[in-house]
Amino acid sequence: MVKSPASRKSPAQIKQSYYDNIAAKFGAGIPEWMTRIRATGITKHSEVVNWLKSEHGMGHGHATLLAHDALHYGDVKPE
Repeated sequence: MVKSPASRKSPAQIKQSYYDNIAAKFGAGIPEWMTRIRATGITKHSEVVNWLKSEHGMGHGHATLLAHDALHYGDVKPE
């Protein structure tokens, strides 16, 4: 089934959905995850992803989004 253009989520809505799911599943909001990631001192994307997956049991999609945002943006807040 193909969704009509009006019912498709925008990229911002998709990202917010990921943020909401991360907070619900892993018990911490996005600002807390940014703090945790930055406190590790890890600066390489793949290493952050691997840390989130191994230490916190995240899937690849959630880990990749958080790693990207932590390494490339200042304070990231859900919209």
